[in-house]
Amino acid sequence: MAVRTPQANALYRTIWRWHFYAGLFVLPFIIILSVTGGIFLFKPQLDRWQERAFQNQSQTGAVAPSVQVDAALAAFPGSHFDSYRLPAQTGDAPMVHLGLDDGTMRDVYVSPQGRVLGSIDPDTFISAIVQRIHGELFAGKIGSWIVETAGSWAIVMILSGLYLWWPRGRLMAGVVWPRFAKGALWRDLHAVTGFWVSGLAMILLVTALPWAGVWGDAFKTARTQMGWVKGKTDWKIGAEHAEHDHAAMLRRMAEPDAPGLDLIVAKARAERLAAPVLVRPPGAPDRMGTSMAWTVKSDTQDRPLRVVISYDADTGREIGRSGQGDKHPIDQAVAYGIAWHEGALFGWVNQLAGLLTALMLICLAVSGIILWWRRRPESRFGAPPVPAVPARIGGVVVIVVVLAAMLPMLALTLGGVLLAEWLVLRRIAAVRDWLGLRPANG
Repeated sequence: MAVRTPQANALYRTIWRWHFYAGLFVLPFIIILSVTGGIFLFKPQLDRWQERAFQNQSQTGAVAPSVQVDAALAAFPGSHFDSYRLPAQTGDAPMVHLGLDDGTMRDVYVSPQGRVLGSIDPDTFISAIVQRIHGELFAGKIGSWIVETAGSWAIVMILSGLYLWWPRGRLMAGVVWPRFAKGALWRDLHAVTGFWVSGLAMILLVTALPWAGVWGDAFKTARTQMGWVKGKTDWKIGAEHAEHDHAAMLRRMAEPDAPGLDLIVAKARAERLAAPVLVRPPGAPDRMGTSMAWTVKSDTQDRPLRVVISYDADTGREIGRSGQGDKHPIDQAVAYGIAWHEGALFGWVNQLAGLLTALMLICLAVSGIILWWRRRPESRFGAPPVPAVPARIGGVVVIVVVLAAMLPMLALTLGGVLLAEWLVLRRIAAVRDWLGLRPANG
């Protein structure tokens, strides 16, 4: 192994220290996000499993979609029609999405013959629950900020971890594959897993940024200022939720001259869009805005395959169509990134790659916690001590400044940590010693 100079050793200790603190904050969230993200990868399978009671329906005596919608509305007096979901497979019951009079939503499943089979609160789907944990920790906007902060520091953890992993003359054992010798296993498992998962993890972290509250809002503003906008985004930012203008839905559906749902559903079937396919009446809002036309939309997780078609509310004539090719290149790239993040871009291959990434991240987090616990001195926090020789970190500072400029939550929290350390923590002897802020020899 190559011998490090005092300056190189000081730099190594400094980066190791920041890697430790980044990991200390990030690792619990890595576990939470990896578990929930790994589950959400299988949203299509999970949703179909929860809807299993509404599948394998006979098609004999099927009635028109408008009759099915009327049956759903009759089962929930005072409700408003939001959308009609076409059956994804032969035998599936159509799903009618209703807005209830208490402001909540309900998915109502109606047999092809027009009989209500049952209903589900869409917020109770397993995929919906894990998505809320994954994106906002069940804490709304504050939770979204915490997740964004954890993701920002995870980037620091990965970059600093790669620096610490760098072989520096070592052989492949302990670098590319772990040694199973006593005393080296947990260290090697952590380092080697970190090396192999770093690229995939960085992709996940970067593709998650458009959803982040602070970063997503800044990105949305930058898109507008730079003229990178062609239509509205079809992904939510932070903890925002679409509003449902029930009164507008009710007004428009009450107009007798509007072309019927049956005609629009027939047109939607002929398009053979990627499932799920939603038919929305005039006045029904979604993330693309409130339209006064009929809308047919593929809501597939494979976002590059999404298509939105608009039909005139009075004549039923097609008046607009947009897909991946109609978006700005920036939005096209984001669509591919989100589809990969959700495991939808390459079907089961993407799902397995995402699951492997999640499992490796959990291994990385668990091994890091075990390493810290085993190495932690008695009566000490266990952070790597401050090097006795000040490190020359000019290049590192440049990297950190660039990262902070791109990641606002990293900049905010990094500034807070540095201020707390210099103004408070270093001035209290007991805290300084416990945190390892007293310079170490060597």
